[in-house]
Amino acid sequence: MKISKRKNIALVAHDNRKKHLLEWAKFNKGSLSKHKLFATGTTGGLLEDVLDTKISRFKSGPFGGDQQIGASIAEGKIDFLIFFWDPMEQQPHDPDIKALLRIAVVWNIPIACDRASADFMISSPLMNQEYDRILPDYQSYIDRYKDKK
Repeated sequence: MKISKRKNIALVAHDNRKKHLLEWAKFNKGSLSKHKLFATGTTGGLLEDVLDTKISRFKSGPFGGDQQIGASIAEGKIDFLIFFWDPMEQQPHDPDIKALLRIAVVWNIPIACDRASADFMISSPLMNQEYDRILPDYQSYIDRYKDKK
C-alpha cells in the first residue's frame, strides 16, 4: 500500500503526557505542517492552539476517539500514529488503548509512543517521500475463520 509524501498523522496523548506532546509538536511545527493531522478531542483542541492549524478531531479517547482512530487505521485513512501514553497510570479505557496499538501493528503503520521515538520518526527521510508500506498477509487467518462457519 502506497503512503503519499503527505502523511495522515494521528496524535494522541494521555492527560499526564499532553504537555510533552504539545512541546514536541511545537518544536516540530514546520515538519508537521507538511502533513494532515488528526487527534482525539481534547488533544486536538490543544494542538490547534499550539500549531495554529486545523486538526481533524475525533471524540475524546474515553468516549470512543481511540476506537475511531483504530477504525481509520483499518480503513487506510491514517498512516502514522504518535501516541504519548502514560505507562505509570492506569487508564479507565485501557482496553481501547490496547486495541488501538494492536490495530496499528496489524496494519503495519509506524507508532511513536514517546518523544524519542517521535523525534526519530519525524526526522526520518521517509517522512518526506512516498513509502510502500507492506501489508501483512492475513489470508490464512481469514481462511481459518471461514472454515469454522
